[in-house]
Formats: sequence, C-alpha cells, structure tokens
Amino acid sequence: MGGSKRWGTAVAAAMLANTPAWGAAPAAPACAPVGDSRSDALLRIPFRTVDGRIYVEARVDGKGPFTFAVDTGASGMGRADAGLVARLGLPVHGSGETSDGVATASVDTVRLAALDLGGFVRRDLEVITRDYGSRMAPEAKFDGIIGRDFFADGLLVIDYPKRMLSFTRAAGLTRGAAGVLGYDRAFRVPVTIGEVTAEGNLDTGANVAFVLPKSLFDRTGGGPVAAAGAGQLMNTAVETSRATLHGPFRIGAAELTDVEVRVSEKYPELLVGAHALEHFALLIDQRTQSVALCPATGAVR
Repeated sequence: MGGSKRWGTAVAAAMLANTPAWGAAPAAPACAPVGDSRSDALLRIPFRTVDGRIYVEARVDGKGPFTFAVDTGASGMGRADAGLVARLGLPVHGSGETSDGVATASVDTVRLAALDLGGFVRRDLEVITRDYGSRMAPEAKFDGIIGRDFFADGLLVIDYPKRMLSFTRAAGLTRGAAGVLGYDRAFRVPVTIGEVTAEGNLDTGANVAFVLPKSLFDRTGGGPVAAAGAGQLMNTAVETSRATLHGPFRIGAAELTDVEVRVSEKYPELLVGAHALEHFALLIDQRTQSVALCPATGAVR
C-alpha cells in the first residue's frame, strides 16, 4: 500500500486512555546501530511524529524545505502531494495504478530531479502524485512521502523513542541472526498473538496499533467489540470495530500486551501500525530482506 492510512480521529485519544504495556528481551547484537552516531552514516536527522506518523524535512529540486512523511507502507521512492506539484510547476510525466490492499486506483506520476533528505540525495525520481492534503487535519498535512525504495540499498534505523532517523551502507542485518526477522514481501514478518501466529505488515504510515481481519481476531479468542467507524485507506474506506486484546503481541524480541486493536471484515491482512512500532527502534535492511525491533533507552511509555 502507499500513502496515508487513517483509522479515525478517536484513535489517538483511545490510545492515551488505554496505553499498551510493552517490553523486550535484552538487545540482540542486531540492535547495535541504534543510537550509534556513526561517522559513516549517509543520513542522520531528527524527526517528529503526528499521531504516530513520522515527519521529516526534505528539499525537492533545490527548493524547500518541505514536510515529508516516512512511510514503510508506501512502495517506490515516494509520493508528491498535488499542492507541492502545483507550487513547483511539475508537469505530469506518466500514469499508473496504486493499491491500498482493498482497492486500486489510477494515478498520475511526476518526475523529481532531486529529493534531498538531510543532505542524502536521490536523483531523477518518478513518483506518484495525488491530493493527500485535503483529506488530512492541518497538523497532519505533508507535501510528500518518502517510500521504502528510498532506503533500499542500506540499513534504515528509525529510533522512535529518540526521534532519530539514520541510514548507512556500512552496517546491516544478518537474516536469521538473533533478534532478526526475515521477510519475503516488504515488510511482512511473523507476529504472534497469544498462541496464534500470523504475518504482519509493518507500516509506519498507519495511525493505529494493529488492524486484524475478523477471521484472525476470532482465532485469537476475540472478545467484546465496539463500533469504531471507517478506517480511511488510500483508495477506499473500511468499516472497523474496536477491541482490546491482552495478547501478548510478539514481534521478534518486542512484546506488547493489553493493546487496543481495530477489527475489520474487509481488511486483508494483519497490520502493525505506528502506535505499536513507536515503542521501539525499527531497523530495516532491504539488502538482506531483514528487520529488527529493538529496545531503546529513553523510551516514552
């Protein structure tokens, strides 16, 4: 999926009232790059969060700075909001299709001569463009999205507790090593909920902890649910319910208990969103198709 995923305005308030307990096993060697101010880092910049989502400053074609969201659920190099395209006078370059996992839509593309994130520059990028801003609250609006391919040739470290993003080619994850989870499709990894194991999609662009298909929710033992309204995906909306699951939810060494989740009849897979990931540091190495979730000092509980 690509672009912003919104699961209702009540989510943030509910999370504050029902904050999950979290924990982790002792840090594995894979977690060594967390907090490491490496001299060989190609990129090391602070970020802020809005409802869990990651926001950074970037320059486009030498202009800016503009606000970009870092979204591991967005394929390709990135996205450009229609407002940014208009400001920069970028012509439509091509067209394509995009999917949010439920529905597909036709989209235009534009070409960026350069996308500069903290001095790390990718050049000659073709990115999807559409109107994101008109569907978002003022504080959550962005000018574009950094997609997962932007970081495809190195190790991306998203240290949520310290609000720091870094990228290097000099370190990496070894698939199969302690604390490291391999994936075949980005970024779907094993997630255990109690005694049930499923494949979960790690998506920093989703402002929710977990979304469970109804069939998976029932397998975990289910429980009371309450109506939660529609979850707005990129191309469509899906009706959801709200429930609390004790779990525990385990993703590698990371563990969460007593989590408020969304339940959907139509959503096709387990989604692990920003409100679950934000308790840890997330490491992604697309060269070895590996990820790790690591404890970090100074975590906000």
